[in-house]
Order: sequence, then structure tokens, then C-alpha cells
Amino acid sequence: MIGWLDLSRLRGPTAALARARALAEAGDHKRAVRLFVRAAQSGLPEAQYRLGRCYLDGAGVPHSRRDAAAWITRAAEQNHTEAQTLLATMALHGIGTPGDAAPAGGALFAANRHGAAPDFPAARRWAEKAAAGGSAEGQALLGYVLTAGPPEQQDLGAALTWYKRAAEAGAPQGALGYALALAQDATTPEHHAVVADWLGRAAAAELPTALFLLGLMHEKALGLPPDPKQAAELFRRGAEKGHRSAQARWGLALIEGRGVPADPQTGESWLRRAALAGDSEAAALVGDLYARGDPLPPNYAEAAIWFRRAAEAGHKSAARALGMLYLTGAGVPPDQAEAARWLRVSAEAGDPNAQASLANILLRGGGDERDAARTKTWFENAAAGGDLVAAYNYGVCLAEGVGVERDDAKAVIWLRRAAEGVVNAQYWYGRMLLDGRGTDANPEEARIWLGQAADRGMADAEVALAEMLVNGRGGDKNHPEALILFQRAAKRGHVGAMFATGAMLGGGHDVPTNRPQAQTWFRAAAEQGHSYAQLMLGRYLARGLTGPANPTEARTWLSRAATAGLGDARAELARLDAEGVSGG
Repeated sequence: MIGWLDLSRLRGPTAALARARALAEAGDHKRAVRLFVRAAQSGLPEAQYRLGRCYLDGAGVPHSRRDAAAWITRAAEQNHTEAQTLLATMALHGIGTPGDAAPAGGALFAANRHGAAPDFPAARRWAEKAAAGGSAEGQALLGYVLTAGPPEQQDLGAALTWYKRAAEAGAPQGALGYALALAQDATTPEHHAVVADWLGRAAAAELPTALFLLGLMHEKALGLPPDPKQAAELFRRGAEKGHRSAQARWGLALIEGRGVPADPQTGESWLRRAALAGDSEAAALVGDLYARGDPLPPNYAEAAIWFRRAAEAGHKSAARALGMLYLTGAGVPPDQAEAARWLRVSAEAGDPNAQASLANILLRGGGDERDAARTKTWFENAAAGGDLVAAYNYGVCLAEGVGVERDDAKAVIWLRRAAEGVVNAQYWYGRMLLDGRGTDANPEEARIWLGQAADRGMADAEVALAEMLVNGRGGDKNHPEALILFQRAAKRGHVGAMFATGAMLGGGHDVPTNRPQAQTWFRAAAEQGHSYAQLMLGRYLARGLTGPANPTEARTWLSRAATAGLGDARAELARLDAEGVSGG
């Protein structure tokens, strides 16, 4: 009797292969492998390919990339297109690269290179064979190698041809590659519509990158009608498949309620997931959420963690945000050197706001000579290109000698140009005219420019103009208008304006005297360290100008003013001693 025998042994390797495939489809991989081995050893390329896949997937045998590559290579060398395609894919992932000669033991691969850099030459060699054999997947892979490989291997024209063949043959990766290649030169709505059509074919196969890009096209109305709802749905599908940029856009859509009901908590979790996967934009957005603190109070310490993650991945806006946290001491210890370091990273990446912030550090004596030279170059180049903000910053560099020899005359030229649109430049140019720096003094014109800056809410300009109205420089005196300007600046936190408001209300000016309000403003300025305000507050309290005298508190403020070097404060303290006024 022979009924118990495996008939595939009697029918030869082809029967063994057929039986093995049936067993594999039924999930009996261990029995299938034994038959695949028999058929593969007889030289059947399909069996060799199948056996290699078993080793690659760990199906019925221990997982082994080395053995997988060996068997798949045997099949590929017999022009098995699926094996050739798979070998190209493995080479792109740094898995097993054939050696020039077989090492001892007969193995076809010298070492397991999993995790190594892509082997583009090997990938191209096998992809070309698979593509020539009619494999649509191989054609798509060849297009990718010719696009993303090292410069010496790139051929964008040939890549477009192979992507198109693969796409027209129905390969989703080919459709994606073809869309990306066409997008390089897409400049019209018609071009974008063609790109969207091919992306749609790839997205229909649930390719994550295609889902994400098609979502962007819906979101930005590129070749498609604007459709936030469809964009959000595509981002969701891409996110659930692990595409980190899709996770970031899906999270943002949930936070902002863009195309879906708002769900900030779930949205933040998707942003975090994308950030932890290495998406620098997502990390920056998480940092921004913590810095804004809506609806909870800001958490700058947490914001700094996420800004740092994004900045270390090259996100220039996050580097600037991190630098500003170090500059202000929000969430991190104040550290001007660390602030300059991150602002430098952002500035060198082209962020004009970071360049301006770094320049401000230099004006305060921070940074180094290299920063000064770079800052001057950034601003000079941008200013020459018509950037008014850069023209202002370059003018300040010239006026203060940052990165360049001080040149007031040249500074005036650039500040005048910037003053056409930059409020800070209006203030600086007004001060240069007022002081006669780099040009003839012209207080009348200075009033005009300082007035423009003051009208736009710049506190320093309000104070400068108010001082001119008090003393009549550049025009008539106008104390009531000056008081209004001082009060506006004081309410914005300008300490000098607080003192000036108190001084005007205290009497001796063409405005009604109001000593209680004067004392209030003196106190506000005194508490922020203004020594003359401390002197005046001490006098008011010592003499009881707004109520009962308070010599104890008076001595406190007078002592602070005296410590700051004000002789009048020391004289006031001496008067209290002479009159026998007790401090307690």
C-alpha cells in the first residue's frame, strides 16, 4: 500500500510546488516549506522565490534575511520577475546585498546588512531586470531609484517614463511616483488636476503618502475643489496607516475643527504621535499649543521640550521660539548664550524674525563677533532686495556699529527708507533727526516721524514726542497733549512715562494738578526701580502731600533712591533726621 505516501514525491518538483502552495494558502507553512525546499533544490525559480519569502516572513521556518536573500537571488537569476522586484526592494532597505563572489560555505550574501544605507546600485540592477520583464512594480521601483538615488544614478526623464508605464499598468506605486514626477513641473490648474487624478489612483490603493498628498491638494485647492471635509478624511486614513505628516494634519484638523467636529484633546494626541515619530512640524505645533495655553494657562516648560525636539530636527521657527524662551526665562532658566545659540540656528536657516532677535541680543552686548558679521550680511542683502524690515535692522546695525563700523550718515539713509513702512524705523529716524546724528538736526521733521510712530502705538515714540511737546522742540508747547501721550505709554508699561505722568500731574505744568494720581504713578514707576520716582514718592509720603504723612515708608523709598546715587534723596533723609521725624 502506498496511500500514506506523499504523492508529490512521485510526481516530481512541479507537483511538490503545487502541493506546497496549496498547503501555504491553507496556513500549513511547516509542511509547505518541506515541499518548497524539494522543488527549490531541483531548480524551480518559483519554488526558490516562495522559499525565500518563507524565510523573509518567518513562515514555517525561523526568520532569516540571509537565507531569504540567497533563495530569492537564485530565482531572480533565472529571470523570475517577482524575485527581481523583491530583491530591488530589499536592496533599498539595506537588506542583503550580493557579494562579488560567494564566501566560504556557498552563501550568496557576504553579510546581513539590515539597517544599512540603501544599496542603490543593486536596487537599480534588479529593478531594471524586473522592469524589462514587464513587472509594473519593478518599473515603479526603477523610477524611484532613478529619482531618489545618488546624483550619478539619477535620470529624471527616464524615471518619468518608467513611472508612467507602471502607472498605466495599474501599479499604485507607479501612480504615486508618476504623480510626484509630474508635480515637479505643474504650474497650471490643468497640470494640478492631472497630478490629482494619478494621486487619486494611488490613494484608492490606500498608499499612505498618496492619501496625505491628495488631502493636501483638497485642502489647498490644487487641481481640486476646496474640500476640508474630504481633506480631513484623507488625512485620517493616512494617519491610521502610520504616515506621520498625515497624523500631524489630522491632529491639526481636529484641533481647529477643520472639516470635522473640533476635538482638541484627540487632535493633540495625534500631533504628539506624529512628533514622537519625528515630524518636526508636529513637534513645533505641540510646543505652540503649550506656549499659547488655550484654554489652560501656558506651560512654557512643556513648550520648551517640544520646541527643542522640533529645533533639533531642523525646524527654524521652533528654534526661534526656543531661543525666545531662553531669552525671557519662560519655562527654562534665562540664558542669553543659549538664546543666541538657537536664534542663530533659526537665523542661519533664513528666519528673518530670528535674525532681528539675534541682532537685538548683539545690541545689548551679547552674541559674538561672528554673529555680528553674519547679522550685518543678512540685513544688508535683504535690505538691498527691498525688504523694509531688513533695511531697518541694517540701519540699526550701522547706527550702533554691530558687525560693521558705525556710520550714522549711512544709517540715516537706510532708516529713512525703512520708515516708509516700519514703525520702529519711524521712531529711530525721528530720533536721528532730533539728535542730528548722521544728518543736520531737524526737530520739526523729527516731530512728524515720531508722531507717525506714536500714532501706531509705539510707547518710546509717544514718550519722545511728549517730551518735545513739553519743551516746545520742533513746534509749539502742548502740555495737555503731552500728558495724553505720557499716559498712553505709561499704561503700556513704559516706566519713564509713568514717572513723567506723575511729574505733570504733580503741578507746575499747563494741566490740572492731581497729586493723588501723581503719587499713584510715582509708586508704579518706583516699584519698577525708577530712582527719581522713588525720590518723589518718598517726598510725597514724608510730607503728607496726599494724606497723612508716612515717614516709615518714606524712608524706605528715599533710601532706595539714595542707594541709586541721588543726592536729593540723601538730603531728604537728612532733613527728616534734622526735624526728628522718626522712621518707626
